[in-house]
Amino acid sequence: VTITTRLLVSHLSGIRHYEKDITKVKEEKEKANTALKLTKSHQDKEQKEKEGKRIEKTDYVKQKKGDDGETKSRNSKPGRNDKEFEQEEYYLKEKFQSVIESLKIFKNDPLFFKPGDQFLYSTYGFTLLSAVVERASGQKFTDYMLKMFHDLDMLSTVLDDNEAMIYNRARCYVYNKKGRLVNAPYVDNSYKWAGGGFLSSVGDLLKFGNALLYSYQAGQFKNRNGKLLPGYLKPGTVAMMWTPVPKTEVTWDRDGKYAMAWAVVEKNQQYGCCRQQRHYASHTGGAVGASSVLLILPEELDPEDLSTWPVAPPRGVIVTIICNMQSVSLNSTALKIAREFDKEKQAQ
Repeated sequence: VTITTRLLVSHLSGIRHYEKDITKVKEEKEKANTALKLTKSHQDKEQKEKEGKRIEKTDYVKQKKGDDGETKSRNSKPGRNDKEFEQEEYYLKEKFQSVIESLKIFKNDPLFFKPGDQFLYSTYGFTLLSAVVERASGQKFTDYMLKMFHDLDMLSTVLDDNEAMIYNRARCYVYNKKGRLVNAPYVDNSYKWAGGGFLSSVGDLLKFGNALLYSYQAGQFKNRNGKLLPGYLKPGTVAMMWTPVPKTEVTWDRDGKYAMAWAVVEKNQQYGCCRQQRHYASHTGGAVGASSVLLILPEELDPEDLSTWPVAPPRGVIVTIICNMQSVSLNSTALKIAREFDKEKQAQ
């Protein structure tokens, strides 16, 4: 088979995640699909109600159950489940000297499916992707990334190296089986730098989001005699990264699809004065003792504003949340915050 970098970045490679048993993965996918069907059934009932059809009281009870399923679906992570942190490989303590060396964890394991056929969220797919970056750049992956963070002025973003003295490093927490707050267990994330091995701050993630949003919108603005600098990435590159990829899925947001390392929701509105779906990109993060989210809601630009100085990119709302607690669902909270700021902006 052939595995391309595009398949890796969209989680279509067939490379396993932490779960080694394909039977268990299929069972979890079937449960997720069942929950999605229940949500769809609830949406169909709502549509019938709009069309003036009578809904029995018993159906309302079923709708409330559907709402609960929808909430769980919105707050879960892509391709993950509540038992994810029971996987042993989350708690590796071995220190790897290079991303090439860390490939030994999964390189001899069979693929779960033919590359390109199905979606399976895979941290190890990004480990292989980091090895590709290392060989293509001719630099250690970690050196390459730290140079990029420096270019983006993300000076607080560093490797999660247990031995290094890192200023303001947060202590991480988990709940034990008795529901009590305890310190997170010791882990070494050198086996997955690309998929969960960096420490950052809210300020740095906002800079990262702004750099992407600027790059995305820069091509829509006139250059104004050279006053507008180019973005860190080409506008077409970010647009490609934020374009849904066929056969992908996102369980944390029922409106979304997976793109290239991002979950994206496309603009959509079916009826006047009804629910409006805005275009945005987001991604959650989950690690031992920590949770995070970065959400980018681009402003819907008026063509007339694009030629009026001093209006310039980035235009939109960016929300990032980092907490030193494991298994906290943050995407829906980030979206609510973004919408509130967007409403305030439109009202001005």
